[in-house]
Amino acid sequence: MSKLFDLTGKVALITGSTRGIGKSIAEEMARAGAKVVISSRKPEPCHEVCEAIKAEGGEAIAVPCNVGKKEDLMNLVDETLAAFGKIDILVCNAATNPVYGPTAELTDEAWDKIMDTNVKGTFWLCNRVLPEMDKNGGGNVVIISSIAGLRGNTVIGTYGVSKAAEAALARNLAVEWGPRNIRVNAIAPGLVRTDFAKALTEDPERRKRAEERTPVRRIGEPVDIAGVTLFLSSDASAYVTGQTIVADGGETIC
Repeated sequence: MSKLFDLTGKVALITGSTRGIGKSIAEEMARAGAKVVISSRKPEPCHEVCEAIKAEGGEAIAVPCNVGKKEDLMNLVDETLAAFGKIDILVCNAATNPVYGPTAELTDEAWDKIMDTNVKGTFWLCNRVLPEMDKNGGGNVVIISSIAGLRGNTVIGTYGVSKAAEAALARNLAVEWGPRNIRVNAIAPGLVRTDFAKALTEDPERRKRAEERTPVRRIGEPVDIAGVTLFLSSDASAYVTGQTIVADGGETIC
């Protein structure tokens, strides 16, 4: 492996890392040499993914966390520091979208849940972790946004608003923390084969339409996003910060 992508000795904390994109990110970072922290709401899946990584020869711990609860996030960071002494890489992947439909039908409660989990949770976690990175001489943050944050959508519009806010947060944090050797970037995935997108990926007709409007003629796989995350978390991207990297097979260029 090129030293540019080598994460040996690094500690990576990844939220929402028991399935889909987050799980793939954790697996690839462990294969690149990082010690990884597996986290999601339920303890059992956290421990399952953790043990699978260990069985492959990687180093990992499991810390359950609901990213919509500040006390859980603080505990997540405390447990990570207690186990590994530092955090070099933070990947904010966990998110929610409890509604499907027009914004006009959204309740205040649904709006608050989306914004609290996707935006405020990321804000809380970054504000807790970045000072720790500073103490250690620097680090990298990757926030998983979405192409839903780049264009309007009639059914997941508020989710898109939250993802646009996350990309904006990445830009601002990059400006604030760049002088401290901390880089912050976002990734905007397109349609990826995950539980989140089952309604599209498991419907043959809808999947076919999605594939036909994408230049590479396929939907994404979790590892496609993991690869971009590995790039943004390593020395390979040492001169990249404040960016939103679109990984959508070309869907948004058409």
